[in-house]
Amino acid sequence: MGSVQIVTTILAAAITAVAVWLAVRAVLKMVAVIRLGQPAPERFTDKAARARTMLVETAGHTRMLKWGVVGAAHWFVMVGFVVLSLLVLEAYFEVVTPTGGLPIIGHWTIFGLATEIITVLGLIGILVLMVIRLRNRPNRPGGRSRFTGSTMWQGYFVEWIVLLVLIFGLVIRGFKVATDHFEYPLWATPVSHAVGAVLPDWSDGASVAALIKIAISMTWLIVISLNVTMGVAWHRFLAFPNIFFKREPARPAGSGLGALRPMTSQGKPLDFEEADPEKDQFGVAHVEQFSWKGLLDFSTCTECGRCQSQCPAWNTGKPLSPKLLVLSLRDHAYAKAPYLLAGGGKDLTGEEKATQAQLAHLDVLSLAEGDKPLIGDAESGGVIDPDVLWSCTTCGACVEQCPVDIEHVDHIVDMRRYQVLIESSFPSEAGVMLRNLENKGNPWGAPQNTREDWTKGLDFEVPRVGEVEDFEYLFWVGCAGAFEDRAKKTTRAVATLLNEAGVKFAILGEGETCSGDPARRIGNEFVFQMLAQQNVETLNEAFEGREKAKRKIVATCPHCFNTLGNEYGQLGGEFEVVHHTQLLAHLVATGKLTPVQPVDGGVTYHDPCYLGRHNRIFAAPREVLGDAIEGDLTEMPRNSERSFCCGAGGARMWMEEKIGKRINVDRVEEAMATGAKTVAVGCPFCSTMLNDGVNGKGAGEQVEVIDVASVLLRSVKPEQPQGGRETAPVGG
Repeated sequence: MGSVQIVTTILAAAITAVAVWLAVRAVLKMVAVIRLGQPAPERFTDKAARARTMLVETAGHTRMLKWGVVGAAHWFVMVGFVVLSLLVLEAYFEVVTPTGGLPIIGHWTIFGLATEIITVLGLIGILVLMVIRLRNRPNRPGGRSRFTGSTMWQGYFVEWIVLLVLIFGLVIRGFKVATDHFEYPLWATPVSHAVGAVLPDWSDGASVAALIKIAISMTWLIVISLNVTMGVAWHRFLAFPNIFFKREPARPAGSGLGALRPMTSQGKPLDFEEADPEKDQFGVAHVEQFSWKGLLDFSTCTECGRCQSQCPAWNTGKPLSPKLLVLSLRDHAYAKAPYLLAGGGKDLTGEEKATQAQLAHLDVLSLAEGDKPLIGDAESGGVIDPDVLWSCTTCGACVEQCPVDIEHVDHIVDMRRYQVLIESSFPSEAGVMLRNLENKGNPWGAPQNTREDWTKGLDFEVPRVGEVEDFEYLFWVGCAGAFEDRAKKTTRAVATLLNEAGVKFAILGEGETCSGDPARRIGNEFVFQMLAQQNVETLNEAFEGREKAKRKIVATCPHCFNTLGNEYGQLGGEFEVVHHTQLLAHLVATGKLTPVQPVDGGVTYHDPCYLGRHNRIFAAPREVLGDAIEGDLTEMPRNSERSFCCGAGGARMWMEEKIGKRINVDRVEEAMATGAKTVAVGCPFCSTMLNDGVNGKGAGEQVEVIDVASVLLRSVKPEQPQGGRETAPVGG
């Protein structure tokens, strides 16, 4: 060992020791903060499925690759980070001797070839990502960026570190080539040999370059250890457990889609018959009341902004960005952590839990963070502004796009639950809807004895459960389908098509009440459970004696479809629920319905969020339209899993949109730009919102918004009276 190697070895050991010590301290701090969260025992079930999902999503980059070039570039960088960590380890041998290398595998030509390829592809990948970040910088001309609100210096820092580590890996090899100490042939490592051809014959070059590579790597580790909220770096480690502990590992898309996480207290589902607000947690009032998985979510956020780029609220000028909401919760959690770890915090009655002695050593900033309300406007110093909380449509676009499986919608609804149930703080216009649900069993407040009025004028009898025993499907009409004129057209069309196909079905009629979706999404879990338990009891009685496979329900509303199929199981209701487009597609495919006259004029299809993203039903409505229309379906740019919300979900149907551009107008403009004369939908909420948008644009005579079922009915029974535009009831 020469004098240069003595120096490089000592310096490498010193900076590594400092970095490792700081990293251990940072990890312990993060673990302590995450453990402040509430229990979530359900996250430890089915470990084999969780492990499989985690490996598929990370190694396969299944979520990232939805973004094509970005996903591919990130995959090469990720593989480079994992595999080329071996070359960082090898650098510790090279600071000791310039001819050093990894024991055993370090001399294998296949290892040299593999690391050469990964290095080159990693260089290309990181340069692509750097260009993308620069082209999408927040201060660029041309509008909002997905990186708006991200901590940009951290992104640039991480990317430059990766680039420099890869470059110095080649420099080390180049010096070995220049000094004739390189163990790999030209054919296996052509880039390294090319670098060596321009470097001097410096015997200590490899050791010095190895020291620089180690210093760069350890500088990265030191910086992120001093910044535990640096998600753009820490996600490299936290993504693995965050994906492993996702809510439903078997779901093909975002774990936080479909059913909402049940309302829990101390990790157990809340029983409203026994719950006590002074002893049980009702929603989330303080950041430590999120589950530990929630705190892990916040820590894992990569600040990539994919959620932000897809969010309908953010894209129409609302203050909500799923990314910024998560970052605000993350920063608040870590700033409040010293206060909480000292024993501080408020009990469920609002009293301070810590003694003066416990808090005496804390600085004023930590104490101030402990006093911040979680929800509050700028004047009250709240972490999350109420306008942010209530702008969410629960469309799930954020969850769908998140590469590390953050469950934004669950966290938003948990905060809403406390605001509604304890603070009674929510948009005033939604209060009418909630009172109608409690008193009338539907959000419009329509008399219950008019639930069957849609059947009047049909040329066949619609059977009721109780009047007939032999039915294959229970037709869940839903509140919109029973009371809202435009949705009644869909209800009548579906009933007519089922009758035409010879499908035996029955309705509950006045025995049906609201599924509870609006109440649950706004945060009123009490009203949801009241309605849901009543419906579960009614449905169980209707299906008495049948096994689950024969307890079939068909629903025209994706919100009812989602609630009955995904959430009633939490309350003892196990049913096989299909959307009407799925059943209609099956009936056409089996020849029970035959389109005879294609509908022309050009058709585009709008994917409802709760049918598409939340439940992965993209093909069935398109199959129905493909059979019923003339020519090909014209797709909007944002379709299928990236479909843009109509603006009605999350109980927003009953809340006025006062900030920014109306979401439904944005979507209607996109639909009209296709040139299609018909906008097909599969949801009564979407029908209402898009119809309002079309009429608001003054295009009611040029563009028609109509349900997929009505399109099919026009093709199957062209002689069937269709009534006027969607503003008039069928046959009216």
